[in-house]
Amino acid sequence: MRHQWLTAFLLLTVTAWANAEQTAYSVQSVEDKLQFSYVWIDADNQPQTMEFSLLNQALAASPSAQMNYRPALAMRFVTVKLLQEARLYNPKDVNIQVHQQGEAVSISVQSRNEEKIDAVQRRLREVKETAFDEYLYTHYYTRYRNSFNQERIKPDHTRYIRETQKGLIPLSQAFYEKINTRSDAREYINLLLGWVQNIPYDPILNRSESNGSGFAPPAQLLVENKGDCDSKSVLTAAIIRAFLPDTPMVLILLPEHALLGIALTPLGDDETLTAEGKTYVLFEPTGPALFEMGKVADSTALALAQRRYTVEEIQ
Repeated sequence: MRHQWLTAFLLLTVTAWANAEQTAYSVQSVEDKLQFSYVWIDADNQPQTMEFSLLNQALAASPSAQMNYRPALAMRFVTVKLLQEARLYNPKDVNIQVHQQGEAVSISVQSRNEEKIDAVQRRLREVKETAFDEYLYTHYYTRYRNSFNQERIKPDHTRYIRETQKGLIPLSQAFYEKINTRSDAREYINLLLGWVQNIPYDPILNRSESNGSGFAPPAQLLVENKGDCDSKSVLTAAIIRAFLPDTPMVLILLPEHALLGIALTPLGDDETLTAEGKTYVLFEPTGPALFEMGKVADSTALALAQRRYTVEEIQ
């Protein structure tokens, strides 16, 4: 079911001229592959071209669309798991009542044995937490703490990176073949950034309030040719991870923005961030501003200086 929309999209070839920098884009289905073609203008005002093919099966390794997180549906799943657990107990020994009220689940345990009540309550709390985590994992969500240390729910960005990087190897290789064999990783990343920054931008809502709305997994971003900062960062990280599998890299989440950091040797004027004893050179895939590796927007620099961010390691 999750890939039905993609099947319909494969029948189309789309050319986009709306973005002033990405001058042409097309995608079409050929046998078991999708063939992509791009023309864009780089930071030096020079035209760049890129063509690559990705296997449909590889793109299907993770969802092609992110389901919006709905707390009431999550709690319904949790309630069912709790009711299943409650049925394992003898009602003559312990009486268990489980009720869902919108986004909340209440649990009542009654027994003549106080120790029994404590044991059953502990077990039901464990089942509740495990069921909630299972629901999140199944739907590609995860818990995280924002810069105010508040627990929130968001798409599992690093899981998408992990699961899609293998399927994106042909795309990673296509960029590698465009640079000089003596070039370093910085030149590779800058070429990649120019491409992804010119993909039309789809604004993000506040991550803590959006329930995942607007996040496009790599397959969706490539086919629809648009994405927000989270989506572009995930795609970029997956491509780089296929090129540099062992280099430490992090995803940096601001309330309404996302960027990446990589543990390469910084130049003198590079914007960097230190986390867990490692120094990361920062780079912004979002666009449409064409920032090279080591450069970030003023608003990003301000948020980082104010420590309004969280960091996730990309395994």
